[in-house]
Amino acid sequence: MAFRTISVILAAGALAPAAVVCAQEDAPPLHERTAQTDLPLEGPRASMQLEHVALSIAADPQSRSIIGDARYRVSTDAPLQTLVFDFDPRFAVRAIALEGTSLERTQWAKSEGLLTIRLPAPVTAGETVDVRVEYAGAPHVALNPPWDGGFVWSQTEDGDPWIATAIQGEGCDLFWPCIDHSSKRIGTLDLVVTVPDGLIVAGNGRLIGTSETGDRTTFHWRARDPSNYGVTLQIGPYEFATRTYESAYGNAIPLSFWHLPDNAQGANRLLDEMADQIAFMEDRFGPYPFADEKAGVAETPHLGMEHQTINAYGNGYRLEAYGHDWLLQHEFAHEWFANQLRNATINHMWLAEGITTWTQPLYLEHARGEMFYHAEMWKNRQRVWSRVPLVPPEGELPDYNDPEAKWGEDIYFKGAWIMHTLRGLVGDDVLFPAVTRLTYGTHDPQPGAIRPVNRTTEDFRAILEEMSGRDLAWFFDAYFYQADLPELLAVEDDGALLLSWQSPSLLAFEMPVEVRVGDTVLRVEMKGGEGRVALPDENTGYLLDPANRILKYDAAIEMWQNRETRD
Repeated sequence: MAFRTISVILAAGALAPAAVVCAQEDAPPLHERTAQTDLPLEGPRASMQLEHVALSIAADPQSRSIIGDARYRVSTDAPLQTLVFDFDPRFAVRAIALEGTSLERTQWAKSEGLLTIRLPAPVTAGETVDVRVEYAGAPHVALNPPWDGGFVWSQTEDGDPWIATAIQGEGCDLFWPCIDHSSKRIGTLDLVVTVPDGLIVAGNGRLIGTSETGDRTTFHWRARDPSNYGVTLQIGPYEFATRTYESAYGNAIPLSFWHLPDNAQGANRLLDEMADQIAFMEDRFGPYPFADEKAGVAETPHLGMEHQTINAYGNGYRLEAYGHDWLLQHEFAHEWFANQLRNATINHMWLAEGITTWTQPLYLEHARGEMFYHAEMWKNRQRVWSRVPLVPPEGELPDYNDPEAKWGEDIYFKGAWIMHTLRGLVGDDVLFPAVTRLTYGTHDPQPGAIRPVNRTTEDFRAILEEMSGRDLAWFFDAYFYQADLPELLAVEDDGALLLSWQSPSLLAFEMPVEVRVGDTVLRVEMKGGEGRVALPDENTGYLLDPANRILKYDAAIEMWQNRETRD
C-alpha cells in the first residue's frame, strides 16, 4: 500500500481533472465484519484451502454493479460439515451448487458477513469439494482509496469508465466470497471479467484470451498463488506499452504497462525505471518472483496498490527531485515484500510495508549515492511515532487508519528504520542474505522454483540469530513489542562518559553505540545496556551515534511532531 499522509496530496493531484470518483447514494454502510480483515480463523475457515478459484465478473459501469460467478475447488485438513466464506452481505446470492448439484435455499445462509453452506454429507481431511456461488449487487464504494478501500467507479477526462478495486484494509470479501485472512492464499486463479466494448481489463497473471459477445468483451486472466487482497479489477480505455527484460538469472521477464490514452510517453519512461529496479532488487534480494507471468502496472484513479503482477499506479507520472517515481518503486518492491513474502497476519504487516519502504532509500543509494540514502532515511525518521507496539499481541487487531495510534504510519517508517538499525548492527553481509532467506525460504532462490511464503516477525528473528550468531531477543522485544523507543542517556562523571540505554523492555537493550570523541569515533559495547568512554579532558567534545545508525528516542523530533499535529 502507498504511504498515507505524504500521498494524500499527490493522490488529489492525480485525480484531478482526469478522474471523478463516483460515490453511491443511499448505499448501506459497510458491515462491521466485512470492514475488517484477518479476523481470527475458526471453524471451517481455519481448515479450508482454496486450491483453485474461477472467478467470473461482469461489471456494469452505468449501474455501478457486478454479477459474479465464483467456482472453487476447496480442500480441507479437517473433517467438515459446512463451508464458510467471508462475504459482504450487501450482495444477493442467486444460486449455490456443490459438485454440480444445485442446493435448496435452506442449505445455505448469510449472517454477520459470512456465507455458510451446509454440506449434504461431511467431507474428511484431505478431500476436496467443488463449490459454485452465483451472486450480484452493487459493491461498496471506496471512500478514500486505497486507504479506505472498495470499488472505484471513475471516469477519464473523455468521460470513459475507469474502474479499480483497492481492498487491502477491508479484504477480498468486498466483492467475492473468500477466506479473508493473510495466511490463506489461492493456489491458482482464473479471473474472467466482462466489460462494455472499448474497455480493457488488466488482471493478475497471464492473459489467456479475449472474446466478444454482442457489445461486450471478456478478458480471461490466469495467475498462480495470488494473495486474497491482491485479486483485482483494473478496467479502463487502456493502451498498452511493453518490453522484455533479460534478467541476470537467465530468464526473460515481460514488462507491461496499461495506461490511459496520451500517456504513452510517461508509461514507457516508467518501464525503463522498472527495468533498473528489477536489476537492483534481483541483485540485492533475489529473482523477480513472478517472472513466469509478468511485471505489470495499470494506471488507476487512485494512488496505488501492490496487486500481484498488476500494480496500481496513480501518481500522475510525477518525478521526484532525485529523478524517479517513488510510487512505482514502492509498489513494485511489494512484489518481493507483500506478494512473495507475506505477513502471516495483519499484526506483522510491517514485514511488507517496512522492508518495502526501506528499499526506497536503498534504491536511491544504488542510483544516486550514499547521501540520498541518508536524506531519505532522515525524512522517514520524522514520521516514526512509536505510540503503540509495531507488532500488536496476537488476537488484537490493529487499526491502520487510527489517527492517534499512527500504527498505519509506523509499519512503514519505523519498520524501515529498524531495518536501517539492523544494517548497522549485523552488517550487509548478514542482513541482505537473511532477507533473501526470509523472502524465499532458501538462500539460493531460482526462477521457476519460487512460491510465496507466509512469515512472522519471529521467523525473521530466528533467521537473523542463526545467520549472525547473536541472541537478538533484546532487539526484537524493544523495537517490535514495546511502544516507546529506547532512549540513550549520557552522563559525564570523573573524566568519563557513562552511557546507558533506557527501554520499557524487561531485557537489557545492548545496542552498541558509536561515540565521536574529538576527531576519533569509538564503538562502545553496551553489555547489560551500559557502557563507558574515557574523555581526555573536560573540554573535549563528544557526539553520540554520529552516523545516526540507531533508531532511538529523539526529544527534538517529538517536539516537532507535537507541533505539526497540533497545528
